[in-house]
Amino acid sequence: MSWLRTSLVVLAIGGFAAIAEAAEPPTADAPPTPPETQASSSDCGASPEGSAAVVPGQKDIFDVLRDWLHKAPPSLAYDYKRLMVAAAPVISYNPATGTGFGVAGNVAYYRGPPDSTQISSLVASATATTKSQVLVNAKLDASARDNAWNFVGDNRLYWTSQTTYGLGSSTTTDQAVGMKFDYFRFHETLYRKVRPNLFLGASFLYGIHSHVEPDENSAPTWDQSPYVTYSSQFGFPLESQTSAGASLNLLYSSRDSPINPSRGWYAAGSYQMFFRDFLGGTSTWQQVNYDLRTYLRLSGDARHRLAFWTFANLVTGGTAPYLDLPATGWDTYGRSGRGYGQGRFRGQRLLYGEAEYRWTITRNGLFGMVAFVNTETLSNEQTGEKVFDSFASAAGLGLRLSINKRSQTNLAVDLAHGQGGEHGIYLAVQEAF
Repeated sequence: MSWLRTSLVVLAIGGFAAIAEAAEPPTADAPPTPPETQASSSDCGASPEGSAAVVPGQKDIFDVLRDWLHKAPPSLAYDYKRLMVAAAPVISYNPATGTGFGVAGNVAYYRGPPDSTQISSLVASATATTKSQVLVNAKLDASARDNAWNFVGDNRLYWTSQTTYGLGSSTTTDQAVGMKFDYFRFHETLYRKVRPNLFLGASFLYGIHSHVEPDENSAPTWDQSPYVTYSSQFGFPLESQTSAGASLNLLYSSRDSPINPSRGWYAAGSYQMFFRDFLGGTSTWQQVNYDLRTYLRLSGDARHRLAFWTFANLVTGGTAPYLDLPATGWDTYGRSGRGYGQGRFRGQRLLYGEAEYRWTITRNGLFGMVAFVNTETLSNEQTGEKVFDSFASAAGLGLRLSINKRSQTNLAVDLAHGQGGEHGIYLAVQEAF
């Protein structure tokens, strides 16, 4: 596939450019990192990406606006207790939502000294789309002082629609059936630190798909749709399906920042248990998940980086409701599978991998770009298709604009192409992973 080869070449060229630049002596316009932003060996140590201090010479879009309006800059005094707020209008497009308009924002803060406490982040958005959808998200990753506790929340209120193509990673677009539904999700996880960077946790999990029905164009074929066929086979109600339960979690994180990491590891695993009749649960089933990420600096100033991401969602027992099966773009921040619409591929088991090259173009940190490739493989137990039988791959490029230099929060705009001409434009606050 020519687009995949091209993206891999871009990644390789970027990596060689980064290595070459790292070997060059620093120039006069590259200010040294102040002592308070150097990484420490303590838990989740401070860094330019994770510190409340600002590296001299760094700019974000609000600095540019203040310069244009001849306004005095705010104080850059070192105060980790100050909130770091970033917000931007959202104009986006992807096949699942059409064109969307709304607002997205990020609030970052510290509950303790940055040299011992990870930065906390609330990411929220509200979007209305040309497909008559309203999407409200609130995602929280909050750490207590000295990282003694960590709370992660994934909350969604969707009045939405989505096209389903059946199960497995070999489905084609001519199998598409449109459907509408409301979706409310509340997944809340509390972690307790047991060792430096190591946490044990438990989750409350609740999600309901209600008012499920075909869209205007799919009513004639609705009875033969993958959703109806699967739900009828397992005796699930068609109009509403619920999954409610709990999970046990293990987390290791040595990243220098959860917002814009430049080094370290993130490894998470969970065993989820859903129960029939618990808070209206439709069925009893279990799922095992893992999420592994790592980050590599290619230059001393971290302007060139590589990021790697792999995860798996594996239904291991029972029968999950159709819309709760692992699917493209249903990770916490909805950033997997760029190149395809949310829910494009679905199956009982999903394996995913992605690599991304990140380059801060300007030395003041205002502009950046990324190049990425991803692939996923899913199973379909009804047809006997297994993971690794087929793959759905995509690649793309993106631009980054700094909207808060203290928290290193970027406005991200990505263009990605998948197989069969599928594509999407994705706009978000914060990095994909």
